[in-house]
Amino acid sequence: FPYTTLFRSTSSISRSAAVQLIAAARDRATGMGINVAVAVSDASGHLRAFESMDWTPFLSHDIAINKAWTAAAFRLPTHAWSDIVQQPAVAQLAHTPRLIAVGGGYPILDNGAVIGGIGVSGGDAQQDRQVAQEALKALGFGIHE
Repeated sequence: FPYTTLFRSTSSISRSAAVQLIAAARDRATGMGINVAVAVSDASGHLRAFESMDWTPFLSHDIAINKAWTAAAFRLPTHAWSDIVQQPAVAQLAHTPRLIAVGGGYPILDNGAVIGGIGVSGGDAQQDRQVAQEALKALGFGIHE
């Protein structure tokens, strides 16, 4: 049988693009007057780049990393999970280690394919979402709502 049925290729975000996303997020957060941690993962949820602004609460570090992981792993923005885990049939998913069900995490899309995830933490959920959205827009990535 053909080799193409034995494996599949995936694309992931480059380190350069990950660093640029973090810079765009930092600029937006600074403009909003908030301090955030920003994480960018590859398509498999592995950390590609991370930064924490001065005065960001240290718990925000792990939350940002896990938001990026959640967005890449499930191909959904993290805010979508707050509704999903309310459904009795899947409520147990709320106990999945690393799953974050609040706003601030988005899959990074390239021509409809997920190539990574971005996670922002340090503001409230709406501020975190806004920072992530603006970073994605700044680099020309689509936003999956």
